[in-house]
Amino acid sequence: MIKSFLRIGISAALIISGFSLSAQNRPSFKAEVITPSAQVSEPVTVQHPWSGKKVLFIGDSISDCIAMSYVDKHYYDYLSDWLGITAYVPAISGMNWTHVETQLNLFKQTAGEQVPDMICIFLGTNDYNEGVPIGEWFTEEEKEVEAAMGKPKETFRRMYRSYVYSKETFKGRINSAIRLLKETYPTVPITLLTPIHRALFNFSDSNLQPEELYQNSCGEYLDAYVDAVKEASNVWSVNVIDLNADSNMFPLLDSDARAYYKDEQKDRLHPGELGHRRIAEVLLFRSLLLPCKP
Repeated sequence: MIKSFLRIGISAALIISGFSLSAQNRPSFKAEVITPSAQVSEPVTVQHPWSGKKVLFIGDSISDCIAMSYVDKHYYDYLSDWLGITAYVPAISGMNWTHVETQLNLFKQTAGEQVPDMICIFLGTNDYNEGVPIGEWFTEEEKEVEAAMGKPKETFRRMYRSYVYSKETFKGRINSAIRLLKETYPTVPITLLTPIHRALFNFSDSNLQPEELYQNSCGEYLDAYVDAVKEASNVWSVNVIDLNADSNMFPLLDSDARAYYKDEQKDRLHPGELGHRRIAEVLLFRSLLLPCKP
C-alpha cells in the first residue's frame, strides 16, 4: 500500500539579499538596485520563481516519505515551509530511471487534471547499485538528406543520429523518461538532481551495498552516472542541480557521515535530519534561476 504523497505548504513570498531565517523559520533575502550614477540605491523585492508553485518530485528512497519516516522533515518539506510550494512526492524506495512512468501515473491518480509547475527528478543511485550499463545517448547511421545553401537544393549523404530508448542502459532510460515527461507536459520545466555521494549501506545480508569507491557489477563508478545526468541537461534542454558537488555531503568521511547521514555504522546512503535540510538549502538557492511553467 502506497501512502498518500500530497504535501501542501503555506503560501509565501521570497525576498532577495543576505540569507536569514525569520521567527517563522522562513528564508528572507534583500536586494539592492544600484543606479548608473552609483549614488542612490533602491530596495527591491524579488519573489522566488517556485513560490506557491506545484512541484512534482520523482525519486527513490531518499525522497520516499515512508522509507525516510525517521526524519521529521524531508528536503521537500523544508521547501514547502520556505516557499509555500505544493510538493507531490510519489517516490518509492528502490526505484530507478525506468520507474518514472510509474511515478507519473501515481501523480495523475492523486492530482487528477492538475499540471505541475516544475518536475524534479532525483534518481540514479539505484541504477548504479544495480550495475546498469551507461550506454550511449544516440546511435549513428548514414542517410540521405536534401540541403541548399544559396544554390539549388542537392541530395547529400550525411551521418544521422537517433536517440537510444533502450531501458537496458542508463542513458537510454533517461532518454525514455525525459521524452515521456516532455510529451506529457510540454510546457513544464524539468530539473534533474544528480545522485549524492554514497558510502556503506548495510541493511541486511540480502541488501548490502558497498561504498562508491568500488566499481559496480558492470565496472562503472558512481561518477559515470553523475556525469550522465549532467550531460542530459544539454541532450534534452533540461535544468540540472548538481547535488553531488554542491551538497557538501561526503559520507566517505566519518565526520560527514555523523553530521549528515542516517547511521554512521550501517547507513551512509540515506541523509539524516541535517542532510535533508542541507539538500533543501541547496535547492532553494540553485532554483532561484530556474523559472517554473509559464
